[in-house]
Formats: sequence, structure tokens, C-alpha cells
Amino acid sequence: MSPFALVIVLSAAVLHASWNALVKAAKDRALVLAAVAGVHAVTGVFLIGIGPTPDAASWPAIGASALIHYAYYFLLFQAYRLGDLSQVYPISRGLAPVLVAFGTFVIIRETLSVLGWVGLLTVSGGICLLALQRGAAHANRRAVIVATLLGVCIGAYSVADGVGVRASHSPIGYMGWLFVFEAPVVLAILLPRLIRRHAIDWGVFAMGMIGGVFAVTAYGVVLYAKTIAPIGAVSAVRESSVIIAALIGVVVFTERPWFGRVLAALVVASGVAMLAVSG
Repeated sequence: MSPFALVIVLSAAVLHASWNALVKAAKDRALVLAAVAGVHAVTGVFLIGIGPTPDAASWPAIGASALIHYAYYFLLFQAYRLGDLSQVYPISRGLAPVLVAFGTFVIIRETLSVLGWVGLLTVSGGICLLALQRGAAHANRRAVIVATLLGVCIGAYSVADGVGVRASHSPIGYMGWLFVFEAPVVLAILLPRLIRRHAIDWGVFAMGMIGGVFAVTAYGVVLYAKTIAPIGAVSAVRESSVIIAALIGVVVFTERPWFGRVLAALVVASGVAMLAVSG
């Protein structure tokens, strides 16, 4: 992975950790997720207006990724509802890079060097270490199952988008249509509330829109990075967002215990370094 690709993917990881922290802090997480999806949809309309239409070969990937994202939003909400996200979310993020690496190898025969594979497994191992030391081994079983399914979704849409954005010959157009197809998520959450005349906390919605800007930027950067670097490596480096969030908790919010989190961060950092020099 080139230094430029590494820097932009790490920047995306910071943004991802930031919007994830906003969602965790929200009193109405479904409303925040609706706002995040809404920002995606509005951004998508803008991108469609300025970017070329994606090639026909990429449309199956757009459709597959959109459907998987619907499952992703549902499972993400369930992960918040069933268990402590700081316990189960790292499981999903740790599973994804390995699934992506194997998926891209099977579909497009893209592989990493030996050092790259060691780095990828080290990143995933560090994230799983974070999950275990936070108590995932003793977490609600249903929550762990949801986190595992969430990881499968992340891996699946990462592969679909990596293959699709390359086939599109129009990363902007690809992102635009993918983001527009998130509009049903907004309707699915807001319409029942409006029909039942439930009050909508627009302050929470506004906070979700800030998170949406972070999410759109992070995902757009990652999609672009997949056009210039191995998809598996990009996915692995992106998942360092989980460690960044853990370090924010230790330094900013003085969350404890700190030793296991810092150790996991060092393991992930060593894996990222291997990916950076693996070519």
C-alpha cells in the first residue's frame, strides 16, 4: 500500500470512529441512523449530478451492496439494542478484513504478499484481542451472533464495492447511486413515526447529520482507496477505527481498564505497518 493510500484510509478510520462515537452517545440511535442514511442519500443525488454514469458491469455490485447495506443498518441497530457495542462491535470489525481478503481472492484473484497477509491477520487479531479483553467472551450470546452477522455484512459489501467501483470507471457515479439507494432506510425509520405522530427530536437528528457527513466522507475515501490499493489491505487498515475509538475512550473519557486497549492498539499498529511496507 502506498503512503498516500495509507494516509487517506487512516483518515477515514478516524472519521469512522468519530461518527460511531456520536451514534453510541445518542439517546435515539435509530433516529441518528436515519440521519446518517439521509446524508448519504442527499450526497448521492449531488454526486450523480456531477459524475459520469457507472458502466453497466458495475450495476450488479451496486444492487448487491445496497441490499447488504439494508441488512447492515438493521444488524447495527440490533447490536446497539442487544449488547454493549464496545464489546460486540470489535468482533464484526475484526472479522471483516479476513473475509474481504478471501473474498477478493476468490472473485478477482487479488492477493497480498506474505507480509501483507501477516499484517492483515495481525490487524484482525488485535481487534479481536480488544473485543475479548472488553468481555466479549462473556457477552450476551445473541449480541455476539448479531456482531458476527454484522461482520459478514461488512465483508460482503466491502468486496462488492471494491469490485464494483473498479468496474464502474466512475467512482463518483458509483458512490452517488450507492448512496441514493440508502434513502429507503430513512423512510423506514421516519415514516412510522410521522404516521403515528410521534415527536421527532430534531436536535438528535441534527447530531446524526453531523455523523452522516463523517460517514459519507469516510466511505467515499475508502471506495477511492480501493481503486489504487489492494482491497484486502484497505479493509484491514480501515478497521483500525475500532482501535482509534478505544484510544479516544482511554485518553479523552478516561475509560478503564486501559492496559488491554493500549496493547490491542499496538498490535493493530504493527499490522498496519506491515501492510504499509508490503507493497
